[in-house]
Order: sequence, then C-alpha cells, then structure tokens
Amino acid sequence: MQLAGTQLTNTSALAGNDIATFPDFPAEIRAPRGTLAGVSGFQVHFASTDIYTPGESVDAMVAMNPAALKTNVADLKPGGVLIVNSDAFDKKSLEQAGYATNPLEDESLEGFQLFQVAMTDLTRRAVDGLDLSQKEADRCRNFFAMGLAFWMYGRSLDPTLRFIESKFKKLPAIAEANRRALTAGRNYGETTDAFVSSYRVEKAKLPAGKYRNMTGNQALAWGLMTAAKLSQKDLFLGSYPITPASDILHELSRYKNFGVRTFQAEDEIAAVCSAIGAAYSGHMALTTSSGPGIALKGEAMGLAVMLELPLLIVDVQRGGPSTGLPTKTEQADLLQVMFGRNGECPMPVIAARSPADCFDVGIEAWRIAARFMTPVMILSDGYLANGSEPWRIVNFKELEPIPIKHPEGPVDGKPFLAYERDELLARPWAIPGTPGLMHRVGGLEKADGTGNVSYDPKNHQHMINTRAQKVKNVAKVIGDQEVMGEASGDLLVLSWGGPYGSCRTAVAKLQSQGHKVSHAHLRWLNPFPANLGEILRNFKKVLIPELNMGQLSMLIRNEFMIDTVSLNKVQGKPFHVTEIIEKAKTLLP
Repeated sequence: MQLAGTQLTNTSALAGNDIATFPDFPAEIRAPRGTLAGVSGFQVHFASTDIYTPGESVDAMVAMNPAALKTNVADLKPGGVLIVNSDAFDKKSLEQAGYATNPLEDESLEGFQLFQVAMTDLTRRAVDGLDLSQKEADRCRNFFAMGLAFWMYGRSLDPTLRFIESKFKKLPAIAEANRRALTAGRNYGETTDAFVSSYRVEKAKLPAGKYRNMTGNQALAWGLMTAAKLSQKDLFLGSYPITPASDILHELSRYKNFGVRTFQAEDEIAAVCSAIGAAYSGHMALTTSSGPGIALKGEAMGLAVMLELPLLIVDVQRGGPSTGLPTKTEQADLLQVMFGRNGECPMPVIAARSPADCFDVGIEAWRIAARFMTPVMILSDGYLANGSEPWRIVNFKELEPIPIKHPEGPVDGKPFLAYERDELLARPWAIPGTPGLMHRVGGLEKADGTGNVSYDPKNHQHMINTRAQKVKNVAKVIGDQEVMGEASGDLLVLSWGGPYGSCRTAVAKLQSQGHKVSHAHLRWLNPFPANLGEILRNFKKVLIPELNMGQLSMLIRNEFMIDTVSLNKVQGKPFHVTEIIEKAKTLLP
C-alpha cells in the first residue's frame, strides 16, 4: 500500500496537482497477515487548489481485506466510494478482523457507494502464463488496485510503468506481471459498467518554478545540507537509528560528495556526544532521534548548553510514552524538550509546520545556533516526516549566507577569554589548536569570561541568568508573529507543528462563513515571538489544538496568564478539519 500510495502521489504531482500525503503503516515488522495490527494504509489528497492537509474524511477508499476495511472505514465520508477486494472476505479473514458477519452482505455499508471487485481472481487471470507462484501473482494485486484508481481519477499510467521498468529490471517476469496487473485494473474500470463516474482534477495554480515531491525527512536533510553550504561548513551527523527519524540518516549518508559525514553510533548517548565533539572542533553538528532517544541524550544536551556550542538536535516525535506507537504521529515531546534536562538548562526550540517547511526550518535553526552559540532543538513529527507535498526548488544564490567568524588569535596582546560575550551574549567559537586560544571546556560551571571552573555561588547565579537571557535574546532576531486574518476578533486559533494545515483550513472555512476568527501558527516555541502576548490579548478566546494533552496551552497560560481552551487528541492520527471547526463553533457567539 505504501508503494501504491507513493505512485499515486508522484503521478498526481506530475499531473500538476497540489498534493499532501499521510502514510500510515504498522509498527510490527511482520504483523500476521489479515490482522488489524498489520494494516498498512496511505492517504493522498490531490487538488486543483492550494491544500494544507492530507485530507478531511476521505472521498474514496480501497480496502484490500476485512482488516483494512474495519481499521479505516470510519474515515470514509457518508456516500463515499468504497472499493473492496471481495475475494479477501472469506471466513478466516473475517474472523481475523473481528467481524461476526460479512459486512458486504449485512447492509452495514449501505451508507457508501460500495463496489465489490474480485481483485485476486482478476489479477491471477492477468498474470496467467508468466510461470509465477500463486503468492507471487497475488502480490500484484496492489498494482491492479492502483490501475483502477488511476482510471477513476484520470491519472496516466506512464510514470508507474517507468517505475516498474526501473524497479524490476532484473526480474523481467515480475515486471511484466506488475505491468499486466496495472493495465488490467485500468481496463476493468474503463470497460465494466459497475462504475458510473470517473473524475478529473485540473492542474493547481502553484507559484512558478520547478517542483519535486518531498517528504519532511528528505526536506529537513536537504535544508541542513544547504545550511552547511551557506555557512561554508562540513556537516556531521551522529545518529542512532530510530523510527521515524532514521530516514534523515539514510538521506544524508548519500551525500558524502557535499562534505557530509554520517556516523551511525552504537547508542543514543554516543551519537549526541560525537556531535558535540564535531561542534567543538568547528563543524556544523547534528544529532537526530525521537522521544525515547531524546530522553537518553538529556545529559549530553546539558553538556552542550554548558559548553555553549552550536548543535542541532532533531526530535521527530511519535506516540508515547516508552515505545508507545512508534509509527504513529504525536506532538507530546514539547515539555520534554523544554524542561527534560537537569538544572536550569534552556535551549531555543523551533518546530516545522509541513513537510516542505522542514527545509526552511533546518536553515533557520542553524542560523540561530551559529549566531548565539547554543544548541537548538528542531521538532518534527511522524506525520510531517513521512508525509509529502510539492516543494519548490530554491535558487541557492538567492539564499542569505550564514556568516561564521572564528577568532584567529588574541587581540592586541590580551589573553583570550572563551566566555567573553557580544551584544547578544554569544561567546566566541574558537577552533581547537589555534595558537593563543587555549581554553578549558567541560561540564562544570564556568567562571564568567575565562571559562575556568567556578564554584562561586554568585557566579553560578550570574551564569544561569546569562544563559537564560541569551535564549530570550533569540526573540530579537526571529521577527514578529504573523496572524492569518484580522488582528483582533472573537477567536484566535493558535497552533504549532503538524496541526498547521488542519488549523489553517478550518479557519479559512470559518472566515468564509463570516466568523471573526484568525489563525496564528508558532514556529518558535522558545522563546516565543516578542509580540505574541499582545496578539493573544486582542482576542476574546484562544483555542489551541494539539496532538497531546495540552502542553503548549500550559506554557501559554504560564507565560501570559491568559485563559486558553484546549482541543487535545492522542490517537496517533492528525486532526480532521471538522474537529477544529466543530470545537471553534462552540466558542463563537
């Protein structure tokens, strides 16, 4: 299903549609076939207009077996198109999915446009004569379903035929079987009278430029590589594999020709410590993980704060706690990255809002880390990391450079002070081995200026205050918070991270209905933009939708003493637009 969804996505992108996707796959590597735990799904939203989410409830669904139907049918709109592989609805499969009766026969699906297609039988007929085993033949069913979906929405088969030729060129029988199954699915839709409608989605009017389809993990990797080039640094990644962050390691490991060095460490602690070493030696340093790994990195992150070194830490959030829901999305690590270290240990925190936005966030995070000499936390989530959308390829020459100046030696014969600060409280980034710049590093508290070990109580208070103020100073350079809509009104929807698209779409619909509703989406969560408090006080009520139990709401209440309304969801799925609209309407006059 992931393959089928990816091909439908790429084909729609080539057709000029705006797209957004939501892959949804099981955590078990080999879950028992036909069980609810083993269902793999892929949701695609394509349109002729700008879209910001993978969709509301879906207009059409293809269910390959009873378990897939039971897991996803709640997301299908009333009256929506439901295509099922009727061959899969045998007694054993129904029992595995927990059905007491066959839903194709008991009228429980009468609210949908139900189309029963014998996909297994039709696929076996299509590949007959290729000397395939029955198992190999049945694995072509996804291409049959793909061909049928391509016919329904006027998609060309050519991109997928090219994919088959490239993917299976060493397996000519399998390639031919997949070609036949794909064509058979298209022909079935075209020749049978079972389907009364097909649909055509025109090209979207996107800004002029060259586009490619990008997942959030890909975009973040590319953004980080771009940031390295903008600052004339080599990029070092120290990482330990973990879902859903591993693809950043996979992507960056492909680009050694751009000066990228990737190190797969033996554990999370080694990964972050190797990155700290790279930062100390003057490189752009990065470590990636998800919530459980961020917990293990905590002590070393505190060391990076104490050393005041530029370091990027990426947290691709997933459902928790513990192993939780490793392949499902959540944004419940906010308080962890804000406070999950011993002592007073503040760090700037930035969050991406969409797959394509991950590119810009990677650049902005490094710009702040290098300017302020501080670790910066980048928050993504499983929905953004694995989802995709069109990304407009940028012109590198149009991007603003990230200037970094290392001290070259003592000035005017004065001794070098490793913790002497500029107007924003950033210390100098001295490269080890530079003559005259010898200084002490370590996890013990620093004396102001020299960086020598200090146990003086007043100095400790001073350094705690200084490091906290340095993070607050980031607000001076990140710019003011923007608002979509009027600057005041009845309701402000305040969001961060992945819910951006659902919130933006919901607010646009409410505005079209005449409601005085606006939307503000936070990129920086520590520090908050300087004008955020003023914006919040201009609205009668503030609604904060989060895929957690109210973490940003807690921070906003604490910082601004404003009574917020939370909309919380922790189901491993992103918000539906209607969920936000319905909650917002309960708060409107």
